[in-house]
Amino acid sequence: MEVKKDILISAKNLKKEFCMGETCQTIFENLSLDIYKGDFTVIMGASGAGKSTLMYSLSGMDRPTKGSIFFSDKEITKYNDDKLAIFRRENCGFVFQQIYLLEKMSLMDNVLTAGALGKNHKKEVIQRAKELFELVNIPAVTQKKFSTQVSGGEAQRAGIVRAIINNPEVVFADEPTGALNSNNSEAVLNVFTKIHKEGQSIIMVTHDKKTALRGNRILYIKDGQFFGDCNLGNYSEADKERGMKLDEFLAEMGW
Repeated sequence: MEVKKDILISAKNLKKEFCMGETCQTIFENLSLDIYKGDFTVIMGASGAGKSTLMYSLSGMDRPTKGSIFFSDKEITKYNDDKLAIFRRENCGFVFQQIYLLEKMSLMDNVLTAGALGKNHKKEVIQRAKELFELVNIPAVTQKKFSTQVSGGEAQRAGIVRAIINNPEVVFADEPTGALNSNNSEAVLNVFTKIHKEGQSIIMVTHDKKTALRGNRILYIKDGQFFGDCNLGNYSEADKERGMKLDEFLAEMGW
């Protein structure tokens, strides 16, 4: 018997268009979907399908032109800019393809600076940071280095620690392995798998099938619409049929 999941984010009849003068380009229209708590949701689609634009709308980083977005029953599309900023700080973590760490701070200080924005006391933040760095396999000696002194994979893993230091409801990741080599990509994906197994909700945009395999639910966006989804179940390296199932789904979607 399938366990009913709680809806974390619900999007209703979204439309997003960009206008320059009298010329407007519609990215998506009448798009509705639900994101479930505890899922590792992967958004896929052809280049230009609006994957990242959709993710930014769902996270409150951008506003849809029309439609409603509910986050745990609260309609965030009604929030003003100040309230949206508070919402993002309290509920969301972000990991991007480009690693925006402050170059003149150590990896640890980058994380602690983000942690200072939360509600926990400094001692609690430091302890959680140490535990998270251990989780992502970054030793204490590396934590003291500047972002320019470590590999791209180490910097991106530190970026994930920064994203989850304040216990966000959901982590949004936009092509997080896009600028990394295969070894560093694998290390970063292992971290996402670890935090998902511990209950972290994740929404990731990717064009890479190997990356998408880490998700348990794949959403496909096509021609500005939610076109289909595929349930892969939780990731297991031993699951050899997983790749075939994703390939079949993407072929059906016309990827």
